[in-house]
Amino acid sequence: MKLVKLCVERPVFTTVMTVALLIIGGVSYSHLTLRHYPRVDLPVVSVTTQYEGASPQIVESRLTRVLESSLAGIEGVQLITSISADESSRINLSFRPNYDVDVGAADVRDRIGRVRSRLPEGTRDPLVKKSDADALPIVYLAFYAEGE
Repeated sequence: MKLVKLCVERPVFTTVMTVALLIIGGVSYSHLTLRHYPRVDLPVVSVTTQYEGASPQIVESRLTRVLESSLAGIEGVQLITSISADESSRINLSFRPNYDVDVGAADVRDRIGRVRSRLPEGTRDPLVKKSDADALPIVYLAFYAEGE
């Protein structure tokens, strides 16, 4: 009650205190650091291999497992995921944050080169690709027209 009574009895004091709080808040707000969309490059390397005419089971047993067993020992790998589909195998290797993706890609290429002779004939050379966050599309547009 004392604060309310003080504010009612001394309106100039109340106004000065309110303006002082607004100025302090404005100065504090202007000194806050703010990051808009910090640059984050996820260190991910994907290995895609094509084996024409093979079913998913054959792709998994002859390609994916052979490549996964070779890639599992690479330093800095946090997670390995793989997808075996008709005629193709895709293995994604996620590295620790702040790990140099160029070093990781070189290690992946080296390991694939070691087991290349164990892959079946007719297999295309595995394609090693680093993820690029800037290569992702920002907007998808679709147009539709009736008639004509």
